[in-house]
Amino acid sequence: MEVKKIVKKGIKYRILLEVGSIDTYEEIILKYNLLYKKDISEDLFNDILKENIYYDSYYKVLNLLNKKLRSRYEIENYLKKQDCPNIDKIINKLESIGLINDAKFAQAYTNDKINLSLDGPEKIRHNLEKLKVDSDIIDNVISKIDENIINEHLQKLISKKIKTSKYTGNVLKNKLKVYLVNLGYSYNDVNKALENIKGNDLSSEMLKIYNKLKLKYEGDTLKLKLKQKLYSKGFSVDEINNFIDNNL
Repeated sequence: MEVKKIVKKGIKYRILLEVGSIDTYEEIILKYNLLYKKDISEDLFNDILKENIYYDSYYKVLNLLNKKLRSRYEIENYLKKQDCPNIDKIINKLESIGLINDAKFAQAYTNDKINLSLDGPEKIRHNLEKLKVDSDIIDNVISKIDENIINEHLQKLISKKIKTSKYTGNVLKNKLKVYLVNLGYSYNDVNKALENIKGNDLSSEMLKIYNKLKLKYEGDTLKLKLKQKLYSKGFSVDEINNFIDNNL
């Protein structure tokens, strides 16, 4: 088959033949020195077709990786869905040039989640496990998360939840624990964060209830009504007694 002309078309080259044409890639053009060939044999034509299958998948993956980093597992799944016959070859090539690297992926993923969301470390860990990242890599990136950032996230979440919650006292604290743990924060970090808000946010809620009741009651009746109301709202006996001792 006589080569009439070779024209660049985006990332591909179109080889115009006596009859018809074939589109292929720069790597194949260079491999077979096609720029200087006047003829393409039937065998070479078939070789180009076979190699096109490989590079079609390869460049689709490159396009995927240009949008954001992916784990090895994600790339393998993508290639399987494409019915690619050269998965190992493509994976090995991309790993050799650093475009597939689960350690870099896990760090980038964690940085994004910490800086762009309020997901907790354990939720990040769980998501990385689902992406089949090695456990040692996951442990390493999770250990590097700044504790101050974790605490800032917790304080922001707690503050927002307190403002919108209809609950108070221990009921509120228990619901906050469940909510925050489900977001991926450890029990230890959650308990520390809740201790920090105990003296301010919860006592201010008690004060609101007290100010409302004192408009109707006074003396022992006020104390009794206040105890009943605070207890029904989920405050502990110690919290209630401390509040009354300091305010009445």
